[in-house]
Amino acid sequence: MWCELVLNGIGGTTIEEAQRNLSAAEYCTWAEYRAKRGSLNQMLRTDRGFALLACLYSARHGGKPALYDFLPHEQEPEITLEQAMKDW
Repeated sequence: MWCELVLNGIGGTTIEEAQRNLSAAEYCTWAEYRAKRGSLNQMLRTDRGFALLACLYSARHGGKPALYDFLPHEQEPEITLEQAMKDW
């Protein structure tokens, strides 16, 4: 997590500097944000946006794709038995 914060310019230019500059509360806030919204990496966020557009385009033209069909480098999260039965 520290590496990702530093690579995105949060807290400083080195891990040591970021650990000094960020309080525990700020670190927890960033960790919660990352857990809720995903990676801070802008290229991964851009990939996800284009995958969403491809999914929408495919669905519009008669396909039945899932978002993860267009994100080969990401693993689809496991689903519960109840969710699988509902989707089936």
